[in-house]
Amino acid sequence: MDDQTRCVHYRTELDVIAIRFACCGRYYPCYSCHDETADHASRPWPAGSGGELAVLCGVCRTELTIDGYRDAPSCPHCDAAFNPRCALHYPVYFG
Repeated sequence: MDDQTRCVHYRTELDVIAIRFACCGRYYPCYSCHDETADHASRPWPAGSGGELAVLCGVCRTELTIDGYRDAPSCPHCDAAFNPRCALHYPVYFG
């Protein structure tokens, strides 16, 4: 992982977030990083968890709620753009 949370799996200019996994409460750059290093299966956040602080902006280190992240094309604090293709993986992270 680099200093803006990019990993070997997702490393474009826009891949600057980490997700706190519901199963263990730890931040990982992506589900593949979790699956490769954790000793347990991943579990998405259950419905109704939108208010949980579960996304970390790798640029400014601001924690965002799930809903705040899903509604923002960029970090509301530093304006770093987020990868819109991450939405393809929302079911893995956010149920």
